[in-house]
Amino acid sequence: MTNTPARLLTLLSLLQTPREWPGSELAERLDVSARTIRRDIDRLRGLGYPVEASRGSVGGYRLVAGAAMPPLLLDDEEAVAIAVGLRAGAGHAIEGMDEASVRALAKLEQVLPSRLRHRVSSLQHATSALTRGDGPMIDPGVLTTLAGAVTACERLRFGYRSGEGAESKRQVEPYRLVSTGSRWYLVAYDLEREDWRTFRVDRVSEPFATGARFGPRELPGGGGDAAGLLVRAMKWEQEELRVEVTFRAPAGFVTARLPASIGTVEPTGEDSCRLRTVTTDAMEWVALRLAALGCEFVAHEPPQLVEHLESLGARLDRAVASAPGRGRGGQG
Repeated sequence: MTNTPARLLTLLSLLQTPREWPGSELAERLDVSARTIRRDIDRLRGLGYPVEASRGSVGGYRLVAGAAMPPLLLDDEEAVAIAVGLRAGAGHAIEGMDEASVRALAKLEQVLPSRLRHRVSSLQHATSALTRGDGPMIDPGVLTTLAGAVTACERLRFGYRSGEGAESKRQVEPYRLVSTGSRWYLVAYDLEREDWRTFRVDRVSEPFATGARFGPRELPGGGGDAAGLLVRAMKWEQEELRVEVTFRAPAGFVTARLPASIGTVEPTGEDSCRLRTVTTDAMEWVALRLAALGCEFVAHEPPQLVEHLESLGARLDRAVASAPGRGRGGQG
């Protein structure tokens, strides 16, 4: 590649990938000598790009953080992906990212060619995101550290808090970050446990990229479907509930008020019906849906659902009894 400006742009684009590039590999990519690469690196440094060089058999060049952020080089697909991601960021579960996303998006769309602005707009209007606002907030610094390690195939160390509150130290080979709309998960190979694991990002603390590189492993089941692995892991972790409930209301009335995912309601008479199903939904959620139906019902199983409904009913009775005018000796 003899065109110096074009070669410098290509070199800069390679260096903006989060990895270290051996000089010999850069020379081969650009079809020039190692001496030319060294001169081009000096030119980039003169333009303010902080290119760091390391010596040794595995040494090379990498772009590091400087006093100011230099211009980024994005191809069409990268620019569209970033713009769409920023638009979605305003409603995502990343602390402080709503306002930052809007500011960054305004700057990016200001310089997007019209053809790319049209693609971003078309994609945004043609898609819908299933999101909820009740997810935990995530430190953007944690998320970007994990994302950088995934991209660079670099081993990670971090602290992790389980759902029961147990603290542990983990060392993993990160594979992918997966968003469910209200939570972020890291899919990774746990080196100590010698198995694949999924980690909720909001439970990760002090992540540290060790600098040790690794070759990506093949996910169980093949195909590289990290989202599918997460779904299988979540289903495995959730306890199945075998629910049986009798309702003193027509089947149509109950069916219209229960989500289809909870199971099928069978009529047992003109004004009665029954639900028998196996679900992985949280027991508390099932209890609240039943209580909100607006009809009489009898819960038969599981026992923990019956106990939870009894406890819920007792709390509601106490709440009513303590209301003004409803206590002992009051009018009501």
